[in-house]
Amino acid sequence: MNSDTKLFFFALGIPIAGLIYCGLGITAMATVTGVREHPLLSGGLFFFIPFLTAAFIWMRASAKVYRKDG
Repeated sequence: MNSDTKLFFFALGIPIAGLIYCGLGITAMATVTGVREHPLLSGGLFFFIPFLTAAFIWMRASAKVYRKDG
C-alpha cells in the first residue's frame, strides 16, 4: 500500500469513523437509561475515548520519530 492510498483511506476513514461514533453516542443516549441517568459520566466517557485514542496515536508516532533520529 503506497502513501497515496494510505492518505485516501485516512482522509475518508476519519470522518466516517466520527459519524459512526456520533451515531452510536446518540443511539446510546436515546435508548440506554443508564446513559441518561448519569450524563456527566457518559459525556466524559464519550469525550475521553476519542481524545485518549488520538493522544495515544500522536505520542506513538512522535516516539517513533524520536527513536529514528536518536
